[in-house]
Amino acid sequence: MADPTTDQLRVRLVTPERTLFDQRADAVELPSKSGYMEVLYGHAPLLAELGAGDVTIHSGGGEPGSAEGAPRYNVSWGFVEVLPDRVTILASDALKPEEIDVKRAEEQRRRGEEMWTQAGESEEAYAEALRVIAEADAKMASAGERH
Repeated sequence: MADPTTDQLRVRLVTPERTLFDQRADAVELPSKSGYMEVLYGHAPLLAELGAGDVTIHSGGGEPGSAEGAPRYNVSWGFVEVLPDRVTILASDALKPEEIDVKRAEEQRRRGEEMWTQAGESEEAYAEALRVIAEADAKMASAGERH
């Protein structure tokens, strides 16, 4: 009988504080700075900066693109290394949807909006304000989609 793990990715999601996921999977969807990407076994190697959003890990023959029963984690920033047989996600922060404090995310969004209004002529200040707002919005969206 063929080994079912030979066409699966080894997926690791780690933060400086903990390892959230370290198992084999069929596919992983994740946010990069340039948009969401899906990684399957045999993917071309790449290194990308993470964006704010959800990492969804598909295994057990589930249809990629369907999050039904698939583990999800909200990430805010970091890097992802993709190799043909493994994906390593190094996130500065990652939370399960049930761990997200919605009130804190709403406060973070208000803080980002204040940063936006006070940015003046500084492109760096605008970019930082947008990053804070995007991170807060992603957390609130993830918390709102709890299963």
